[in-house]
Amino acid sequence: MIDIHSHILPGVDDGARNFVESVEIIRELAGQGVTDIIATPHFMYESSYVFSRYDNSRLLQQLKKHLVTEGINVRVYLGNEIFIDKDILPLFKKRRISSLAGSKYLLVELPLNEEFPNYEDYLQELMDNGYTVVLAHPERYYILKNDYEKAKALYEMGCLFQCNLGSITGKYGSEAKKLVKKYAKDKMIFAFGNDAHRPGRSSYIQAALKKLSKYYKETELKKILETNPRKIIS
Repeated sequence: MIDIHSHILPGVDDGARNFVESVEIIRELAGQGVTDIIATPHFMYESSYVFSRYDNSRLLQQLKKHLVTEGINVRVYLGNEIFIDKDILPLFKKRRISSLAGSKYLLVELPLNEEFPNYEDYLQELMDNGYTVVLAHPERYYILKNDYEKAKALYEMGCLFQCNLGSITGKYGSEAKKLVKKYAKDKMIFAFGNDAHRPGRSSYIQAALKKLSKYYKETELKKILETNPRKIIS
């Protein structure tokens, strides 16, 4: 599996607090079959989660050294989980934020519990400028839980859906579980991620994959877990 959503960089957001935790998260994910991980620390303008691309790159290089020392054969790349904002484009051009693994794919997050005014316009602007929007865990957003037509509209305008594996096991509640199943049934999911924040929380992965086998053939599941994410990192 190629994981395109994780919080493995230490001390930059609500994810790993130090390199010990970073390494342990990656070790656990590797044990569950993860071969490549994109580190996607939160970037939320006008908050404390505003570490620059330079700062994150420096931490990623240090993390790679720790992985070599520990003998963990997982490839790691840089990205951001970017909270929706009207200034995403200028921030990207100023090298404040990162695309996924240096690609034209941007992992964008919407508010979990409210609607962001004109969010469709900002997403469309990114796509009009040549970027592909990957919507982080769309099964968790209040506005989409209560209006499936809005989810379909985002999908049809070109947003790619990255769902969390844990959602299908109920990790994020019954509503998210119900919605991710509907996305799976309607073949709307581009890729899955683990959205890992802390060690000791990856035991759900095999159970999630087993549940997904009800909605996808083996070749379809491989496309979502490996082929599609590889389009990003390659």
